[in-house]
This record gives sequence, structure tokens and C-alpha cells, in this order.
Amino acid sequence: MITYKNIEPTKIANNLSSSFAIHPGELIKDEIDSRNITQKQLAEKMNVSYTVLNEVLNGKRPVNTEYAILLQEVLGIDAKIWLRLQIEYNLQVAKQDEKLIKKLNRIRDCAAVLL
Repeated sequence: MITYKNIEPTKIANNLSSSFAIHPGELIKDEIDSRNITQKQLAEKMNVSYTVLNEVLNGKRPVNTEYAILLQEVLGIDAKIWLRLQIEYNLQVAKQDEKLIKKLNRIRDCAAVLL
């Protein structure tokens, strides 16, 4: 988190998070579109099911380690990038989950009492 003297950290643009999460599949779709590669061609190059790949690209499945490595081989983009994007997506979705927010608030209330 970036901090500056006399400025609240939540008011600094680099500390803000998007109001909606972007699944890494969206970025993969953009990448293959820019390279004029179809989803079917990508699935063939990765030697994976087109249906499963399509679900990843449409945000219905996560980019797992295996897919990240396969994407690295086919697209030349480091697997760590895809995995980091997936982690960021997962965190953002979790932080917007109402049940988790309620749990966190209860934990904070309990922790405040213990202090």
C-alpha cells in the first residue's frame, strides 16, 4: 500500500481496487484476438478440450497452474502472470462476498473487544 504524509491511504489512486473483478480469461481472450488466434486453435495448440478452455475464457473456471503453464508455452507470457491475475480476481471476488464481509465484521468486533 502506498502512503503519503497527511493523505489517507484510501484516497490514493494506486490503493484503490476496481468496482468489478476482471477474470483473467477476459485478458486471454484479448490476447488471442490481437494475435488472430481462435479459441479452437488455442485449444488445439494447448492440447486441451475446447469446451473447458472456453469456460476458462468466459470466467466460469479459474486459470489453474496447468493452464497457466500451457498458456506460457503457447503465448510466451509467463505463467506467473496468469496465476497472479487469477489470485487478484479471487481476492476481489471474495472481498465483495456478503457472507465473508459479515464474518469479517464479526471477527473485527470480537477482536476489538479483546483489545
